[in-house]
Amino acid sequence: MRIGELAERTGVSCDALRLYERQGLIQADRWPNGYRDFSDEAEVLVRLIRQAQGLGFSLAEIGGLLRGLSGGLSSDQVAEVLTAKLAEIDGRISALTDLRALLAARLADACPLGLDRPRAPVLRRRRTLRG
Repeated sequence: MRIGELAERTGVSCDALRLYERQGLIQADRWPNGYRDFSDEAEVLVRLIRQAQGLGFSLAEIGGLLRGLSGGLSSDQVAEVLTAKLAEIDGRISALTDLRALLAARLADACPLGLDRPRAPVLRRRRTLRG
């Protein structure tokens, strides 16, 4: 199938498909006129790539997984990769939770723009603009 048909079937842009091909995630044969000819397997791979991206995997990580799967990656090894990704996401959640708490504390301490002070520069500027 041509790239436009693959894009339509998977809901992925042609540009993204070209990127996946450059990254070695999918492959296409070339017709003499230069058009790409993707197999039906490419549709399955693109759907797998999109699902993995949705789970937070980078294209580089997905490439490693795909190479591992074609090389006979065991279910235990897949579980290890997923467990590591889960730990990474948990770390991000923890860092964002800490950041949120810091921002909430700053907000609770005082008005962040200093508008609670009567002589705040923003208030003076407004008065001078009015005349």
